[in-house]
Amino acid sequence: MTGGLPVVLLHGWPVTDLHWRHLTPRLRDAGFEPLPITLPGLGSGDDGTGDFRKSALAARVRDRLAADGIAQCAVIGHDWGGTVAVHLAASAPEIVAALVVEEEILPGIDVAVPSPGREHYPDWHGAFNRAPGLAESLVPGREDDFYGAFLQQSAGPAGLDPAVLGAYVDAYRPTDVHVAGLAHYRTRADDLADIAALRADPIRTPVLAVGGRYAMGAAVAEGLRPVAADVRGVVLDDSGHYPAEQEPERTATVVIDFLRRHGDR
Repeated sequence: MTGGLPVVLLHGWPVTDLHWRHLTPRLRDAGFEPLPITLPGLGSGDDGTGDFRKSALAARVRDRLAADGIAQCAVIGHDWGGTVAVHLAASAPEIVAALVVEEEILPGIDVAVPSPGREHYPDWHGAFNRAPGLAESLVPGREDDFYGAFLQQSAGPAGLDPAVLGAYVDAYRPTDVHVAGLAHYRTRADDLADIAALRADPIRTPVLAVGGRYAMGAAVAEGLRPVAADVRGVVLDDSGHYPAEQEPERTATVVIDFLRRHGDR
């Protein structure tokens, strides 16, 4: 570590830590120390634990921070990484000084995605990924069609860098990565129970909710308010599901401003 506040970065499905390629240098320039973490199933295979419950993954991140001697940090989570980040803040409020959730609606939180996002963000992948054996039998050999379709649709009109999109598809092409990614969707009953518990005891950590107008938009902030006491939201006008990639300068500006105000307690 260089001495700046560590910022844990947890990306989601189906991307890799390339998602943070624009944000990490800007965080360093602002005096923070980015710490990207790839969770099993999110661009990598199962590492042997077999537990994809989001609260369990948060506990693993907490253990890693303790092993690294990190007493305080900020956390930025995208997609499934956002759910893990919320659980980390709930279980370790003394460690997580500030939380940024990018493009995630927590399991069991019933909020409507506003227009134009609802016309762009896919609604087919969750049920497909949860169906036992279906994606295992249909996707192998068709990864470009499956992952490519989700990435292109969820990105909205701005799209993604074609080379990066290809790298994302390639990262999930191996069978073990594909299967581990599906496992994130198959812990739904446990994830619902864990989020229900957070409703009864909302987190106090300051939260910045970042949505893309062509994806979840303002629903990110709306969906966090039942489980967090201090939520402010921002919608990136030209982004889909990937604001940190699609509007990197604007995203970095709002995130860094938030971390400077709330990242040191």
